[in-house]
Amino acid sequence: MLHAKIEKNVGLMAVLIAVAISFGGLAEIVPLMFEANATQPVPGLKPPAALELAGRDVYVREGCYNCHSQMIRTLSFETQRYGHYSVAGESVYDHPFLWGSKRTGPDLARVGARYSDDWHRVHLMNPRDVVPESNMPGFPWLAERPLDAAEIASHMRGLRRIGDPYTDADIAAIPDAVKGKTEMDALIAYLQSLGTHGPKEETP
Repeated sequence: MLHAKIEKNVGLMAVLIAVAISFGGLAEIVPLMFEANATQPVPGLKPPAALELAGRDVYVREGCYNCHSQMIRTLSFETQRYGHYSVAGESVYDHPFLWGSKRTGPDLARVGARYSDDWHRVHLMNPRDVVPESNMPGFPWLAERPLDAAEIASHMRGLRRIGDPYTDADIAAIPDAVKGKTEMDALIAYLQSLGTHGPKEETP
């Protein structure tokens, strides 16, 4: 039989497997490329400003995403705790996205504007000063590290090459935007931006 011949021919079998996987992948990926809600930003969403972009880099570098997800599922107990479930349009400018699945700490998808900058600063210096039961480590050294405007500009130019709508004016404004700021200032700015343009109402 035909399938017996295919199974005995390793090369042909490998090619057919690759073809089958390719068709399956295309069937899942291509439709998403044409869905506006997956490819278009939610109303009001813009690429991260210079300070927020620098903060996101700090967030990634320090491995914050290993303990905090940024994706609220559609389950009722999730939306009751964190707010409206996450939608694809909120992550259009995330490269890479930081949805995550592990939650040693709470989900941060809607943490923006939930706490004051001072709260975040104390929390990052020593989390147990504001959350006694926290097992999160402190990050006091971030308050001593100044930002590098040239590095942020290089990152922004890179993002512009892959489609983020940064302008020459955005890049030229970076030195003034980050002057005198530290990595902690940047991280706080990034946290304060999370979820501020997402859907606000909770699911029923």
